[in-house]
Order: sequence, then C-alpha cells, then structure tokens
Amino acid sequence: MEFVLTPDVLLRAYASGLFPMAERRDDPRLYWMDPDMRSIIPLDGLHVSRRLARRVRRQEFDVRTDSAFRQVMGLCAEPTLRRMETWINDQILELYGELHHRGAAHSVECWRDGDLVGGLYGVVLGGAFFGESMFSRATDASKVALVHLVERLNRGGFQLLDSQFITPHLETLGAIEITRERYHERLRRALATDARFYSPDEDGGSSGSSPSPSAASGASAQSSTQTS
Repeated sequence: MEFVLTPDVLLRAYASGLFPMAERRDDPRLYWMDPDMRSIIPLDGLHVSRRLARRVRRQEFDVRTDSAFRQVMGLCAEPTLRRMETWINDQILELYGELHHRGAAHSVECWRDGDLVGGLYGVVLGGAFFGESMFSRATDASKVALVHLVERLNRGGFQLLDSQFITPHLETLGAIEITRERYHERLRRALATDARFYSPDEDGGSSGSSPSPSAASGASAQSSTQTS
C-alpha cells in the first residue's frame, strides 16, 4: 500500500521532531529529517545589527502576516544565484498550503510599493514555531521579517523557534546548534505550552494584518542590544 502524506501526518511528524524535505524542486520524493544537531534561534538571543535595527525603526517595509502565504512559499521555492536548487517541491507546496488553511502555518511578509520583497513561513504547534524557509528580494527584507516574527513569538508566549539546519547566515542572526536529545526536550516543553500566534486584539484570519508602529519598535528595542 502506498503511503500517503497528509497534513495530519505532517503535524504528528513535527510533534515527534521530524520534518520533510525533497532532494530537489523537481523531485517528487520526500525524506524525513531528524538531524543529529538541530539549529534553533533562541527567542531571547536574536542578533540584530545597528543597521537592521534602524531599518526596522524606520519601517521601510509594510510588514504583514498571512496575506500572501502561498506566494511566499512560491518565492522561497525559486532558485537564486546563491541557491540554484531548492527543496520545496509541489507536494510540499500543497501540504503546507493546507496547513495554512487550517491555521497551523503562517507567513510574515515584507512589502514595498505593493510588491512582496521578502518574507518567511513556518508551522505552529503549541509553543513551537518551525521555521521552514525565507526569501529576500530587497536588502534585509527577510531579516526584518524575522525580527517581526521573533517579537510576535515572544509576545505570544512561544518557547521554541526551530531553524532546522545551521547556516552562516542564520549564525549571524543568533542561531545555535543543539543536540537532537536537547532539541526533543525543548520540543516537548514547547508543545505543552499554550501560545498564541495572534493576540486577542488582532484579526487572526488569512486576510493578513499589519503590525502597529509600536510592535515594530518593540521588536527593535528588544533585540538591538545585541549586535552582529
């Protein structure tokens, strides 16, 4: 019998510490990953350079949540000069689109002059946010999205921001590696946490919402004490 990967199976996998990846964009096969070393971004340890903090304070981008989830995924799946192959195939696009429809996956987006120029997306379970991918078509756009994400997760009581594999780019933002055992311990605690991606006074629908200037300033003030 052929195994069918459904959104419910996918969520159970995340709760067990697994996540899927394809080898290439055009490869229909998916592989379950549970690396020996796991990358996380401590929610109290995001590194924000002075330049990035200034960019956040100036509100150079219109930052929205969940207004263009599938578009964010599509742009994350596109090859770039730095990344010729991506792991987001058609099955992943469909599965995570369904998770978003259920409210279990979210995007944070940076817009400029009506164009989507940066963003990220990930999965939510309990007090854990599993960051999947990010893209940038304007300087620091994905970093600004990450600053807003971390501010939102801290405000909502989240305990874990999973960034999967460490990269030099993520290290500059404060990502660290922990062992699989430590990751699973943190995951168990996060799953038992009652966290909110949207605060009670926000519209939690898929139409998207723009953070207030005070929210953007709060993210900057919280993180700008650490520089990279």
